[in-house]
Amino acid sequence: MSNKNLLEINDCGIYCPQADVYIDPWKPVARALITHAHGDHARMGNKFYLAHRQSEQVLRLRLGQDINLQTVAYGENININGVHISFHPAGHITGSAQIRLEYEGEVWVTSGDYKTETDKTCTPFEPVPCHTFITESTFGLPIYNWRPQQEIFQEINEWWQQNREQGLTSLLCGYSLGKAQRLLANVDERIGPILLHGAVYNVCEALKKDGLQLPPYERLSRETEKSSISGSLVIAPPSALNTPWMNKLKPLRTAIASGWMNLRGAKRRRAVDRGFVLSDHADWQGLNTAIKQTGAERVLVTHGYTAGFSRWLQTLGYDAREVHTLYSGELGEINEEAEEISSETEL
Repeated sequence: MSNKNLLEINDCGIYCPQADVYIDPWKPVARALITHAHGDHARMGNKFYLAHRQSEQVLRLRLGQDINLQTVAYGENININGVHISFHPAGHITGSAQIRLEYEGEVWVTSGDYKTETDKTCTPFEPVPCHTFITESTFGLPIYNWRPQQEIFQEINEWWQQNREQGLTSLLCGYSLGKAQRLLANVDERIGPILLHGAVYNVCEALKKDGLQLPPYERLSRETEKSSISGSLVIAPPSALNTPWMNKLKPLRTAIASGWMNLRGAKRRRAVDRGFVLSDHADWQGLNTAIKQTGAERVLVTHGYTAGFSRWLQTLGYDAREVHTLYSGELGEINEEAEEISSETEL
């Protein structure tokens, strides 16, 4: 392996000098490779974007219909000044990708965000052999070990069914890109109607254009009859909680689905009735397994518990260190939606 870094971090983002491209830059650049469409990884202002084809419509929804965007399939090779670039499944959300770069026999992989648990809404995570692996560490502590998602969805369905029997609306919150579609794809649609907050509806419509198949749903709007809301499941972004938008849903029960519900007191701080521990990021075991499967000698640890997780990897024999980026993981995915829902908060 060459001692020269194929990728480096500068004030604009993760940069490949040989190809003159950035991966998920946080300042506008000439050429941007995008791992996925969450706002901390896909930002406005770049002159050119390269992303996986299942991200196209949601990127245009969020960044503008007229962005200069090229899309590729998983495994498709792009050669830029001798650097072989390809996108590989990250299992995070629909269209999410790890980005592999190879130059003169040296291979680096930037994971973006990823999870190792299978998911109906995205292609499963694929370990990509490399010399250097850039990993997230959103949940990089041993306290984060996810229960099987089937158990979580059974609990969600039982909660919804019980609420419906009591004549209550069930407001279930998850960020509009990724979590909302995962919830929609896995709840039991036989229990009752599923209504979507406008921000969630818009993202679902965009992803359907990119080929994502989802069960039936309707948009919750000012015209939606009160009688059709009662007993339904309403999926909305967390930013819609405790806004006037909720008034038409009453009487109701509220819940949020997030990996942060694993922490004691998180449900109380979010002021919801229930918290379901469900994350689109790898847990402690998933992170360790994914890194081992890459065969990487060097691991660069970004957003999350970077210091502790990099020290842990060092005890396992990896050449590991933390790197500072502007990515924010699941907290960023929850918080980024305030602007997105601003026009959808009143019914």
